[in-house]
Amino acid sequence: ILQNNLLAGQTLFITGASRGIGKAIALKAAKDGANVVIAAKTAQVHPKLPGTIYTAAEEIEALGGKALPCIVDVRDEKQIGEAVERAVQKFGGIDILVNNASAINLTGTLETSMKKVDLMLGVNLRGTYLTSKLCIPHLLKSKNPHILNLSPPLNLNPIWFKNHTAYTMAKYGMSMCVLGMAEEFRGSIAVNALWPKTAIHTAAMDMIGGAEVGKQCRNVDIMSDAAYAIFGKPPSYTGNFVIDEEILKTEGIKDFDIYAVAPGNALLPDFFLDEAEALVQNMGDPVVIPVVKGSTAASGPIAETFNIIKGVLNPDIVKSTGGVYKFDLSGEHAGVWFIDMKNGGGSAGSGEPPVKADVIMTMDSADFTKMFAGKLKPTMAFMSGKLMIKGDMSLAIKMEKMMSMMKSKL
Repeated sequence: ILQNNLLAGQTLFITGASRGIGKAIALKAAKDGANVVIAAKTAQVHPKLPGTIYTAAEEIEALGGKALPCIVDVRDEKQIGEAVERAVQKFGGIDILVNNASAINLTGTLETSMKKVDLMLGVNLRGTYLTSKLCIPHLLKSKNPHILNLSPPLNLNPIWFKNHTAYTMAKYGMSMCVLGMAEEFRGSIAVNALWPKTAIHTAAMDMIGGAEVGKQCRNVDIMSDAAYAIFGKPPSYTGNFVIDEEILKTEGIKDFDIYAVAPGNALLPDFFLDEAEALVQNMGDPVVIPVVKGSTAASGPIAETFNIIKGVLNPDIVKSTGGVYKFDLSGEHAGVWFIDMKNGGGSAGSGEPPVKADVIMTMDSADFTKMFAGKLKPTMAFMSGKLMIKGDMSLAIKMEKMMSMMKSKL
């Protein structure tokens, strides 16, 4: 799709190109016979994440491109400078910069260490600014120069800050680079941002959300195709915060199932888009559980839900989940509840869990009922700001297995 040889002979400098979206963009360019500078940290095999700068280089050259693998930490000015100079010496210049390298940590203010804050600000904001600064003198010599940052629209809705303020600040720093540099170099360099409408399936996504979340994602090809469409635009196309699906529609793409990891499954909306909240709100009809008039917490809809949870708990679920959950519920049926899917045959009930919780979920009681009826997935609730999670995010995904078993009972 969208392969018309427009990048033949051009040089792309891509940060974080050893895997994921960065590598997908590199491979798309390689099919045109482009030169690709792989500026990334991974020189040796990671225990959990596949790919190195050298394996990526082999894949690029197998497709007809030329590769220059460079060991680079985007926070290090000397390493970036050396990689830029090597690129210019080997390929004669730089035509396109893709600021893809990013660090993520989805935790609240009190749970986020300053080491993590510094990492996210250093990689996302400073790394993007620094790499752009050092590439711009060479981009200005190109016939059709582009800077593309993998960052979101600047959405100031508080729901995108409340659960992960540090990450949002760091990611928005990349977007602010677009806003400023697009205007600063208007008429000379196209500076744009690209962001996916839905979650994209990568190895990093598996680490954050678990393997099951992949079924609700699109693959990396939609982002590489969207980037390719942007690279075909002239320098006057600048200052845009592009959503992958939207630009591909303008290119004539109508069937987006080709990008789905599991066609037919509901897609997980990505962060920072207001559509995410709307998608959550429109996930089926409201869940109605009969409530006895004058009922208390011990006999209301939450208690009824927990009675059903007790009925589906078994050693197999406990073994496959391995987590203790605490629910701090607000709203009409406020209270504290727990599910132990880690010890013995499992247990559930009101009050504090018998052992320390691995995950604490804070949400409205109405959303809790909807979530356990299969009408609201934990991942979508979290991304829309309806659910705050403290602890192991992957356990929130694992809990969906039990929810699917409960759906027929509610």
